[in-house]
Amino acid sequence: MSTIESLRWNGARLELLDQRELPHQQIYVRCSNEHEVARAITDMVIRGAPAIGCAAAYGIALAALDQVRQPHLQISRLATTDALLRATRPTAVNLAWALDQMAAQITRYRTEAGEPADVGAAQGLANRLIAFAAHLHAQDITSNQIMGQHGAALIPRGARILTHCNTGALATAGHGTALGVVRSTWQQGNPIHVWVCETRPYLQGARLTAWELLTEGIPMQLISDTMAGHFMQRGEVDLVIVGADRIAANGDVANKIGTYTLAVLAARHQIPFYVAAPLSTYDAATAHGADIPIEERAAHELTGYRDQVWAPHDVAVRNPAFDVTPAELVSAIITESGVARAPYRDSLAALAGNITPDECRSVVSTRPNVPTAA
Repeated sequence: MSTIESLRWNGARLELLDQRELPHQQIYVRCSNEHEVARAITDMVIRGAPAIGCAAAYGIALAALDQVRQPHLQISRLATTDALLRATRPTAVNLAWALDQMAAQITRYRTEAGEPADVGAAQGLANRLIAFAAHLHAQDITSNQIMGQHGAALIPRGARILTHCNTGALATAGHGTALGVVRSTWQQGNPIHVWVCETRPYLQGARLTAWELLTEGIPMQLISDTMAGHFMQRGEVDLVIVGADRIAANGDVANKIGTYTLAVLAARHQIPFYVAAPLSTYDAATAHGADIPIEERAAHELTGYRDQVWAPHDVAVRNPAFDVTPAELVSAIITESGVARAPYRDSLAALAGNITPDECRSVVSTRPNVPTAA
């Protein structure tokens, strides 16, 4: 378990570790209402699909808590808050999943209480939503730890692991997804080595993943994204493991831009390409990766960093934050419920509980395939 806290609830407000300031300083941004939470998600104070899902859940709780100070309970405000938070990051499905969970709690409370409108009812609803947001927070940590154990079983001793973006405690409620697998493997005494891609243009690998690994003493080296193929060609990479912001029903994976490139390179060199993500990332309603909305971010993220600008003034920019890796390039998908392999439409549905246990046993395995280049 990592000691890094990406977010914490202090009883009346949400505190978010400002990831824009890492690795140079650790500062927490305090959010007292849903608008501050939405701004923090949009501005990348907090990032990583599971982490922003947890933050959004607390955003709903903050809106409900503010209702206690009002003369009447206004359920419509919570619906407005839901829409506000849902629009902050369109690609990561964990955000919508967490908000759906919170909406279900609101509906259940209204059914049980018979459409209450007084301040006492507002306090009761706020208490329930705060408790449920805390439950989702704790559940994410537990899921990541279990996922880490499943993934560690796939890692050869002394493996040289290449990863992309940041999928550790900073991107989740704690422990991490892909980096959680790395963390669990190291904690079991496996002497691994990690290649950390810098992850242009926002440098999540260079700023965040490198910091997490150095903090915990896990052997690593930072490389530019363009160096990955070189080290694979030289036989210095044994496997690739990444996270996901959304997994389509057929197993196509949306993740940080540059992931698809790594998957193609891994297939070319017959290196396992693993994805580690909680089942809240699995989107059964999205049939294929082509249907996943891809967020485009501001041009300044590509033309420079902070006060340093290196591109020509007024240069035209495209800055998609994610790309989609086809399922046939994925060796296995590691979840808290087990390890899925192709055909992913069946195995993911099995892990999500959408097919019978007997069907589940026939399509879920801890022996994933290794794709080969066409």
